[in-house]
Amino acid sequence: MKELMIIAALAVSLSAFAQTDTTKVEKDSVEGWQFTTVDSIAITPVKNQNRSSTCWAFSTLGFLESELLRTGKGELYLSPMFVVSKTMMDRATYCVRMYNEPHFAPGGSAYDVLYCLKHYGLVPFEAMPGIRYGWTEADTLPVHSELDHVAGGYLKGLNGLKKLSPVWREGLQAIYDTYLGKCPEEFEYQGKKYTPRSFAESLGLNADDYISLTSFTHHPFYETFALEVPDNWRMGEMYNVPLEEMMRVIDNALANGYTIAWAADVSETGFTRKGIGVVPDEDKGADLTGSDMARWVGMSNDKKKEELTKKPLPEKVITQQMRQDAYDNWETTDDHGMQIFGTAKDQNGKRYYMVKNSWGTVKSDYKGIWYVSEAFVQYKTLDILVHKNAIPKDLQKKLKLR
Repeated sequence: MKELMIIAALAVSLSAFAQTDTTKVEKDSVEGWQFTTVDSIAITPVKNQNRSSTCWAFSTLGFLESELLRTGKGELYLSPMFVVSKTMMDRATYCVRMYNEPHFAPGGSAYDVLYCLKHYGLVPFEAMPGIRYGWTEADTLPVHSELDHVAGGYLKGLNGLKKLSPVWREGLQAIYDTYLGKCPEEFEYQGKKYTPRSFAESLGLNADDYISLTSFTHHPFYETFALEVPDNWRMGEMYNVPLEEMMRVIDNALANGYTIAWAADVSETGFTRKGIGVVPDEDKGADLTGSDMARWVGMSNDKKKEELTKKPLPEKVITQQMRQDAYDNWETTDDHGMQIFGTAKDQNGKRYYMVKNSWGTVKSDYKGIWYVSEAFVQYKTLDILVHKNAIPKDLQKKLKLR
């Protein structure tokens, strides 16, 4: 009964964050910004990862949910916490085998979700909604600070031991089971019994159909490599292509009804909590905003960010070298995962990508949707995940995918 109450409470919470069907939205307007939808692909409602480092799970599962819509399977909500539990246990095992040299952290990547799909399966949200996020059953949104601290402390406590017992994994699993709920071995969904593997098979999703791409010059183009970021701890490989090719893949995908799972750096001045992602030239901030230089120099960084994102402004012209420099000097880091699902234009005719985030719908100006400029995507993309058929055929041939 308690579990049913939790599921019901979570369902109410999710309904509060349900978005308007974006395929029907014509215009979004906030003071200084006016967006008109050009095209959009069907997505499931915006979710809320709340205070948890699980954007990688929410965004990639959202991407797979759109794949299910595209292939006629209907609208499903897949359980992020099933993927989180499986992934964090694998990551802990990896860290222990490496004598805890890599730092154990709660992050992950799109590759982790595909690995889970292929090796463990998936479950619907109803089968594993997640529990014990707060003090009461009403605290239904994820709050993982305590979980992360406890799990990290458990791993750290293994350091210095001469020999590990064969049950250390069971102890850690008990922590995740307590905070997230146990991963079901069997469950009933819509009148049928499934295991996680049989449920995944019923969805018709093949992990090998999905391809990751990136664009950096420290590895050869048109070959694969494992992007050197901490959350790519499985060393998942991706195809390296020139910047213009990566952008062509995104546009080709959208033009043909495919969405994109997008890993990006959102720590930039131009990425706001309200739903905008742009790359204004901060060095020309006074000129761009029409501010007195003395006043501009004296502004706080937060105030400068506010001024630079009040309305459409000229942006930096992004080059391949700028991307590489930002990655090499730690200005571009693997911060966040989202889903690109459409395009729009602002009041000046400038093109933007429409992005589904996982920060809920209450605090953003566009009900959980972000409008991100082409320059921002060019500059701050770490990698993208797409169905292989979304890649232009000539590039498929060049990458030896066909």
